[in-house]
Amino acid sequence: PAAAGGGGVSSLNPDISLILDVALASFSDDAPLQAGDHDPKASGFSLQQAELALTRAVDPYFKVNANIVFTEEGVEVEEAYGSTLALPWNLKARVGKFLTQAGRINPTHPHTWAFVDQPFILSRLFGGEGNSGVGAELSYLTPLPWYVEIIGSMTDAAGAESARSFYGATDLGVSSPVDLQATLAIKQFFDVSPNWSVLWGLSALTGPNSTGPDNRTDIAATDLYIKYRPITHQSYTIVSLQAEWFFRRRGLGADRLIDQGGYAQLFYRFAKEWGAAARYELGTPAKDSAGDVGADYLDPEWTAARHRVTAALTFWPTEFSRIRAQGSVDLPQWRDDPIWAGFLAFEFSIGAHGAHSF
Repeated sequence: PAAAGGGGVSSLNPDISLILDVALASFSDDAPLQAGDHDPKASGFSLQQAELALTRAVDPYFKVNANIVFTEEGVEVEEAYGSTLALPWNLKARVGKFLTQAGRINPTHPHTWAFVDQPFILSRLFGGEGNSGVGAELSYLTPLPWYVEIIGSMTDAAGAESARSFYGATDLGVSSPVDLQATLAIKQFFDVSPNWSVLWGLSALTGPNSTGPDNRTDIAATDLYIKYRPITHQSYTIVSLQAEWFFRRRGLGADRLIDQGGYAQLFYRFAKEWGAAARYELGTPAKDSAGDVGADYLDPEWTAARHRVTAALTFWPTEFSRIRAQGSVDLPQWRDDPIWAGFLAFEFSIGAHGAHSF
């Protein structure tokens, strides 16, 4: 029988792709501070991930996406959700497990990153996989003269994907909607000229944390992405500036902890097959209401600022493969010596894979 929308039985099959990421790493320290689940964490070879992506329109009203990740530690459902295709009033909804729209990098997957590892502020706030959960999301594309999208979601506050700020492994249960994690994001896009474009986002997250039944964590964030890509003449040049900053407040009953951090990165594609990038990261220690450090129950050793500087050079033989050389120096000021790191990473993509978001 023909599938809805035409075509034969083969049209019932989902689009499938597999993306393989492998890296060779060298660290000057036996205990590097690599906390991202896809980050190389020790000298030698590592399988960062083998990501199986599936997508298919269910009918004229719904579409399903799933991302299954295979690593040396096992198999994980990174995302699996259904989204609407035909809601009125510029509305769109999705339900299932998904990465929340907290900032710019969090909703993305490693094959879209300009570096081998993720910024350490994400693993510090959200854990190794970023912030995700099972829940529902609703977005609204406003009729304003410029692109403005408002996105809100409610997701579980428990699990590894919320371990660094919310319930995490200490699930205190859900007795009302306030025991869920709420995320609100505003995405604005400005078409400055045919060659220049700007995206500016604001995000806010709130939810219960594991220190007590009435204690909450609030996170505010802003992100900026500026891109130059000439389309008025033939060119492979791309220049982009990307930055994110996060502010976190964790309630501890009568006290509270405040910390913040972020990164800025510059990417330059100077030839069809070549691109270079540089990134600077900063994270501050958590301070209590008296302004003292050392009371952070998640990172007790983080008693001073942490800086990291990274440079990367990428070669694309084709659009389906890339080779990246990357070096960094990590400067956690609570340690005596810096941590030097070098990576040589390989990525291969097969199958159907849709275009990436702006």
